[in-house]
Amino acid sequence: MAADDALDIERPESLLAYLRESGRIGPQEQPRLQRLAGGVSSRAVLVEREPPAGSWVLKQALPKLRVAVDWFSSPERMRREALALRWMPELVPAGSAPSLVWEDPDAHLLAMTAVPQPHVNWKTALLHGRELAHAEAFGRLLGTVHRRAWERRREIQRDFADRSFFESLRVEPYYRYTADRIPHAAPFLGALIEQTDRVTETLVHGDFSPKNVLVHEGRLVLLDYEVAHFGDPAFDVGFSSAHLLSKANHLRALEDSFARAATESWRAYRAEIDATGFGGAVESRAVRHTLACLLARVDGRSPLEYLDEGARRRQRAAAVALMHAPPTSMPALVTAWQETLREHDVAD
Repeated sequence: MAADDALDIERPESLLAYLRESGRIGPQEQPRLQRLAGGVSSRAVLVEREPPAGSWVLKQALPKLRVAVDWFSSPERMRREALALRWMPELVPAGSAPSLVWEDPDAHLLAMTAVPQPHVNWKTALLHGRELAHAEAFGRLLGTVHRRAWERRREIQRDFADRSFFESLRVEPYYRYTADRIPHAAPFLGALIEQTDRVTETLVHGDFSPKNVLVHEGRLVLLDYEVAHFGDPAFDVGFSSAHLLSKANHLRALEDSFARAATESWRAYRAEIDATGFGGAVESRAVRHTLACLLARVDGRSPLEYLDEGARRRQRAAAVALMHAPPTSMPALVTAWQETLREHDVAD
């Protein structure tokens, strides 16, 4: 099938015609097509085929992301995700990432193996107060990716040197946009952007969060690689830790449990990367990225949908307060986060 810029994989009749005409499936094959929800940057569809054919998840990058404010990024980033999927077997334990099946760069589309059922999205489970015990494995998985990529850093840096998608999908919408909206945080965020630009240590996933983790048979399966680049591993630590600490703010009855989860995740991560060339220096930067992401998930282009107005005010105030004198370690940050949230409970 000739490349069709108008292809929309969320339209079943268009997708079915595309799959048949491109020879991806047989001319009479009738797979079950199911639109997948949850992402803002791509269309996603599950293609369930009859055995022995395997089922796929198709992803098609969007030029304009599905958020309340204008947010654009080139759909060429789907090629970056395909490249990362080719690398993942070298960087994660077996079964911890889907496999690339095929890609169509002209349609900004790729197909990967579908994670078998039953599985659960870890973010969904966490928001119901379940599955916190996976926090250690979460940190260990990130540490494994960073360590193995550091061991292959010459090849990784060659393949992932471009940071344009990190700029359009993370630095601008999270840090620059937030700095414009919260002037008190602008010096902190500006300095962090400059520091991050200078660090080139290992492969950074760029979207390492509970929503991009499926739990299948007790194993974590990591998804979504379109922001992958060679850069500062502390960003991944901060991005992921901010999710756990935001849930401590959201689910106050489980605040201590989420705080412990954040600490356990960090310690498991640190154990994996201690022997690398960057292990000793990452913690102070991780603290700063955590604070920046905590604020960005309230005032950036992609705010957390589960925080109510009171939680947003509390999170904003706590993050800005801690930016004035950031803690020196990740465990100290977790403790300070809890204390500062409680102070702003009183203030409210």
